[in-house]
This record gives sequence, C-alpha cells and structure tokens, in this order.
Amino acid sequence: GEELVELVGAEIAANYRVENHHGTIRDEHTFLGESPRGVPVWIDSRYVESDLKITTGLIEPHLMAGFSGGRKLICPGLSALETVKVWHGPDFIEHPKADCGILDGNPVHEENTAIGQMAGCDFIVNVTLDEQRRVTGVVAGDMIEAFHEGVELIRGVVTAEVPEACDVVVTSSAGYPLDTTFYQAVKGLTGALPIVKEGGRIIIAASLSEGVGSPEFESLFAENPSLDVFMERILGKDYFVMDQWQLEELAKVLRKAKVTFVSDGLTSERLGELFVEAATSVEDAVAGALEDYGPDAQIAVIPKGPYVLPVVA
Repeated sequence: GEELVELVGAEIAANYRVENHHGTIRDEHTFLGESPRGVPVWIDSRYVESDLKITTGLIEPHLMAGFSGGRKLICPGLSALETVKVWHGPDFIEHPKADCGILDGNPVHEENTAIGQMAGCDFIVNVTLDEQRRVTGVVAGDMIEAFHEGVELIRGVVTAEVPEACDVVVTSSAGYPLDTTFYQAVKGLTGALPIVKEGGRIIIAASLSEGVGSPEFESLFAENPSLDVFMERILGKDYFVMDQWQLEELAKVLRKAKVTFVSDGLTSERLGELFVEAATSVEDAVAGALEDYGPDAQIAVIPKGPYVLPVVA
C-alpha cells in the first residue's frame, strides 16, 4: 500500500518481500524469558529464527529511552504487546532518569538494551538527520558500540544551552509527520521540559491534522475525567490501555508547567478535553503569557522541539 511505499520506497516495495510485524498477535512471537527487571520478552519469531539479524534505524532524542535507534528496533520494534506494556509501564516511565537525552541509569534504555541482547543482533545500520531530514551521519556495526557512537554524534549537534530556566518556552513538533496527531505532539512538549520553570508555560504549534491519535489513546481521555484519576489507575497496575504511556508523559509535563496548543486541526473545546489550553496564534499565546508572567519574563524558542536537547547551563 501507499504507507509501505512511503516507508521503504517504491523500488523495495515492488521488488522485495516486505513483511509486517504484528505486536498484538502473541502467537507470532517466541518467549525468550524475562529481562533483568522482570519484563516478559516476546520477540517476533521470524526475527528470532533468522540466521542473520540486521536492524536499521534513526538516532535522535527520545522522550523515554534517552535516544531512539539501536536496541529500540528490537524493543519495542519487534516485541509483542505483552513485552511493551510492562517495559512502557509506570515502574519504568515514572523513573526520574527515564527522560530525553539520558542513558546512564535510565531503566527504559537499560532494559531494552538487555532485551535486544536476549534477542540477538548481528549488525545495526543507524543514521542521524538534520532539520531538513537529510542524512548527516551513518553508524554501523555492534548494536551497543555503534549506537553509542551515533548518540555522541547527535548529542553534539542537538544540545542547546540556555543560561537559566525560562518562564515561557515556545516550541513546535517539527512539522510533518511529528505534528499530525496530539499523541505525536506530546514529544515536542517533553522536549521543552528541561528549561521551563516550575509553574511556567509551554506554547506549542502543531497541525494535529489527523486528530488525537489511535482510538485507544483517544479513549483514555473519555475514560479518565482528570490526569490524577488516570495516574491513580495506572499505578494500581490492573489498568492498561494501549498508548497510555503518552498520556503519562503529558501528565509529567502538566505537573511542571501549563500548556497552550496553537493548532488548526482540533477545536479549542476538543483541546480542553485533552487537559490543555488553546490559542488562535502563537502571537496571541505569547501575549497572554506575558500578561501572566510580566513584561520581563524569560522566553525561549525551540523551532523544532523533538530534535533539540535543551539544557540549563
């Protein structure tokens, strides 16, 4: 279909066998045991049984695992939902080091590295991109060593220092395809967290042209009248809805700052149901923030939120 052509290109789609991974069909996976922190490891059987295992991917800042790429192509990429829902559960995501740009001590990163090693990987080919999504670097080889080489390459490019935390951070989700849904736009919000003051405001521009996200993610807002209710439910462990981890990330953001969306994809009423505020333009949102924080408020602008790693110097 069109999506496959977009992912792999017309030539590969037409001339090579391309198979999809189905994370929700456990029978298509092989159980490899439990990871060090007790995650049940179910990996796509076709991968497990392969003689040669090569994974490809992109290394960029990631809101939970520190950086994407490397081991993430196996977990969650080739893992069953039974694996992902534990690895993406509150025991991992609520950890203070489960954050953008952090690898040392990050349980999300450490666990999917262990899962990747359990599944095996002979060779990775990962790339880094610039803001026009052009390839700026290629790393290849050992799953761990090549990944860390790529991380150091991208860390040097995306890290941006500000002298102090800011009252207001204006950002975006970096355009298509990262701003087509509210689910994806949360990544832009988390990217601003390191430099916004407690009680500050994040203003984000995102098209949201495809709405909220998956039906499961959308259902979370209908089922939970507040983020407090949602957090109480997921911490109780008996509650699980696909994609709940992204609402958990939104809750992290809103515990620290207020959020204003500028979007023509969802109405202000609908955005209000998603626990955020709305503005008709970035200019209006900034003007409102200056009324709240005063004319001397510190403001930072991150043009492409998910691709920047801001830090307070």
